[in-house]
Amino acid sequence: MAATTTNGSSDDLQTRPQQSPLASKRAQQSNGPTEENRKGKFGGYFTLGYKEGFNQWWANIPAAAAEHAVMSYIPYLRKPPTHMQTGSAPPSTNVSTMSVSDAPEKEAPPVRTNSIADPFGPRQWHSQMVKLTGKNRALNEFSVERLEEPQDHSLVMLHGYGAGLGFFYKNFEGLSRVPGWKIYALDLLGMGRSSRPPFRVHSKDRQQSIMEAEDWFIDALEEWRVKKNIDRFTLLGHSLGGYMAVAYSLKYPGHLNKLILASPVGIPEDPYAVNAEMPDPSTSTLTNEYTQDQEAVIEQSNSKVPDAAKTTGDNNNFLNARSKAQNSSQSGDDTTPSAPRKPLPKWLTYLWDANISPFSLVRWAGPLGPRFVSGWTSRRFSHLPPDEAQALHTYAYSLFKQRGSGEYALAYILAPGAFARSPLIRRIQGVGRQMITPNGSATSSIAEAQQRRENGIPVVLMYGENDWMDIAGGYAAEQKMKEEKERFLRSATAEERKDDLGAAKCLIIKKAGHHVYLDGWEEFNEVMRKEMMEVSGQSRDR
Repeated sequence: MAATTTNGSSDDLQTRPQQSPLASKRAQQSNGPTEENRKGKFGGYFTLGYKEGFNQWWANIPAAAAEHAVMSYIPYLRKPPTHMQTGSAPPSTNVSTMSVSDAPEKEAPPVRTNSIADPFGPRQWHSQMVKLTGKNRALNEFSVERLEEPQDHSLVMLHGYGAGLGFFYKNFEGLSRVPGWKIYALDLLGMGRSSRPPFRVHSKDRQQSIMEAEDWFIDALEEWRVKKNIDRFTLLGHSLGGYMAVAYSLKYPGHLNKLILASPVGIPEDPYAVNAEMPDPSTSTLTNEYTQDQEAVIEQSNSKVPDAAKTTGDNNNFLNARSKAQNSSQSGDDTTPSAPRKPLPKWLTYLWDANISPFSLVRWAGPLGPRFVSGWTSRRFSHLPPDEAQALHTYAYSLFKQRGSGEYALAYILAPGAFARSPLIRRIQGVGRQMITPNGSATSSIAEAQQRRENGIPVVLMYGENDWMDIAGGYAAEQKMKEEKERFLRSATAEERKDDLGAAKCLIIKKAGHHVYLDGWEEFNEVMRKEMMEVSGQSRDR
C-alpha cells in the first residue's frame, strides 16, 4: 500500500484528545490529589474522581484510538499511522478473542516525513499487525525507518509487563536519528494491541512450566524475526521485556549484535522464589512501582549514588553493588545481593498465587476501573505535561481492560514480589556463548555437524538512579558474564580471541526510576544512540 505524507487527509483517529477532568486536576498548582480524594483510607491513592472515572468507563475508548493519541506526541509526526486490525472497537460485555481483522480498510498506510518538516528526515513510520502461525497469533508492530540510505541494522524494542509499545513514544524519534538503522517496537503476544490467544501451561513440572511460559513469548518473537527476514539485530527489553530478551538470546542464539536490558526483572536470586511452591515470599520493593511518584524521582538526585557511577558504569560502584558482586565471586559465594525489601500486602500475595492479575481487578471493577488505574498512572506519569499524562492514562486503561492473555504468564515466571522462579543470574553468563545448530537453535550437544559457538555479544544493563529494581543483581550479572568470557578465552584459539565480542557493563540513568526510557528519556536516548553507533562501527571493522 502506498505511503501517505503528513499532509494527507485526516480520519477519526487523527484528532488529539481534549484535556480531560483528570488532566485539569493534575494541572492545578498542587499537582496532587484533591482534598476530597484525600479523605478516606484510599483517597490519596486514586486521584481520579468517581464521576470522571465513570465517564471514562462509559466512553469506552478503543485501544487503537488511545494508542494513536499517545503517538501523536512524537516530534515531527503530526499524524501517526495507526492500524485498526486490533483494538479498533471497545471491549464488549461478551468475552472477545480480539481476533485480527484482514479488512483492507483496517490497515494503515505508512506515513512519510520529509526533510523540510523533519530535520532528521526523510523517515517513514508504519503501524501494522504481523500474523504468525496458529490460531489468533499476531504481533502489533510500530516501525521507523530512514529513507534514502542503506538500512544495515535493526533495533527491536520490547515493553514490560502489561504495557504497550506506545510507552516508547519519547524514544522513537530520537533513536531513529542514527544513520543506517530501522527501529521496531513490538507488543508482546497477549499484551498491548497484539492478539490475545488463551494462555495455557500444560506441564506439571516446575521447570518445564517456567520454560513453557517463556517460550510463549520468545517463540513468537523468533517467528516474527523470520517473517521479517532479519538475520541479526540489537534487542532492547524493559523489565519483563528484558527478562524475555535474555531468554530469547539463550534459546535462539546467533541473531543478536547487542543485548540491552533496561531495568530487567528477574536477575537476583531469592531462595523462597526458587524453592517454595506456595506460599512464596511476601516482601519486595515491587510496591514502589505503584507508590513512587515520578515527579519527585526526576526532580531529586539520589545522594547515595556517586556522580561518576551515572551512565559510566565501568569503573565505579552504585551503593557498593559492584564491589559486593566481585567479592562474592572471589569468595565462591553464589548468593546474589538482594534488594531492600518492603512488605507486600497479604491480599496481593494471595491473588498472585491464585494467578489473578491486577488487570483482572480492573476489568471486574467496571465503572471503578479508571479510578483504580489512576492510582498508578497519576504517580507513574506525574513528571509529564498534563495532556501527555492524560493520554498515557487513557492508553494504559484501554490496554488493562482488554481480555486477559499474556498477563497470566507472570505467576509462572515470577513469585510474589517480582523475584524470578528461574533467576537470570543462574544463566545470563551463557548469553553469547551458546552452540548454534544449522537450524539456529541452541544445543548442549557437541556431536552435531556444522555447529559453531557464538563469539560473544555486548550486554548493557541500564538502571534508573532511583530504580526500585535491584541494581546489585545487575552488577552481579555483569561480573558473571566477564568471568565467563575470561574462562572461555583461556582455552580459545588466537582467532577466537581476536573475534570475541563479549562484553558487559552497567549504566545508571540520572534522575530516573524503573521506567528509565520515559523518566530520563533524553539521557536514555543519548546513551542508546552511542550503543547503536558502536554496533555500526563494529560491523564496519569486520
